[in-house]
Amino acid sequence: MERYSVRKGDLLICEGGDIGRAAIWDKEEPMLYQNALHRVRFDGSIIPRFCLLYLRFLKDIGILDSRFGKGVTIKHLVKSSLLSIPIPVPSLQEQEKIVAELDCLSGIIEKKKQQLKEYDALAQSIFYEMFGNPIDNEKGWDIKNLKDLSSLIINGTTPKGGAEVYIDSGIMFLRSQNVWRNRIDYDDIAYIDEKTNSSMKKSILHKDDILITKTGRINTENSSLGRAAIFEGETGSANINGHVYLIRINSDLVLPRFVLSILTSQVYREYIRKVCVGGIDKRQINKEHVENFPIIIPSLSSQKQYVETFEAIEKQKELIKQSIAETETLFNSCMDFYFG
Repeated sequence: MERYSVRKGDLLICEGGDIGRAAIWDKEEPMLYQNALHRVRFDGSIIPRFCLLYLRFLKDIGILDSRFGKGVTIKHLVKSSLLSIPIPVPSLQEQEKIVAELDCLSGIIEKKKQQLKEYDALAQSIFYEMFGNPIDNEKGWDIKNLKDLSSLIINGTTPKGGAEVYIDSGIMFLRSQNVWRNRIDYDDIAYIDEKTNSSMKKSILHKDDILITKTGRINTENSSLGRAAIFEGETGSANINGHVYLIRINSDLVLPRFVLSILTSQVYREYIRKVCVGGIDKRQINKEHVENFPIIIPSLSSQKQYVETFEAIEKQKELIKQSIAETETLFNSCMDFYFG
């Protein structure tokens, strides 16, 4: 079984699917690996981590797929292709220097990403301390259905022609991939013209509208079903497609950001999992579900206090995100310098 045995320091590389994804076996205990993986054992002239970083560079710039991947529909990294990949082999001292520098930057990025998670946990902790579980409502707050706090709850429309009606600039057209937990991602934005936008007047967005994804999966940490965010753009500057609900709060009992904090809480995520309908692969929240979402109604002063705290946390998170982006740019520049 030695042929399929993995020892400490061996590099494991995916053959199919996400080809080129690799990891180093760092445990003292050997293990057996599957046929879907390639095992690489080094002779001492190259540091495994150096080779791993180089393969990551080739994967990130697309060369691993385009030049060494075999197949039309599904690419595979067959053994002969793997063996044909030219690996730079500077001195061991230089390899150690490169690995140390890149790992230092990677470590900084990971620590900052962990900080983001800790800030999210802090916001959730403060919410539960002030208001309790918004579903169980052990603090006995008044509860109203979301429809009783809103002037409009509606999902958008997918225009006739689908992506063919998108243009290079114009009215922003937000889809489910743009709506994440507590944020809207504008990187992969689509645009529609004024005529198309006018044909979907009911779903034209206003500032402070809450958006929540209507369809998607529920089995991952970033499940696409039930993600919610607030639209902070100008009224009339955006619209939504059929996979996104618009919730327009119109009540002096609740603040939109407070409602958003309820909708994005962990317990609400579990609640949405219970009420959604559909198959294993794709679930859906019906309009009636959204309309009947239970919302606790604590005092406005306590809501404002929480929202101010939440916004202060979000400002800190934005600074961390900016730092992550800068460090990632530096990391990519170093990768390009050493391996490009």
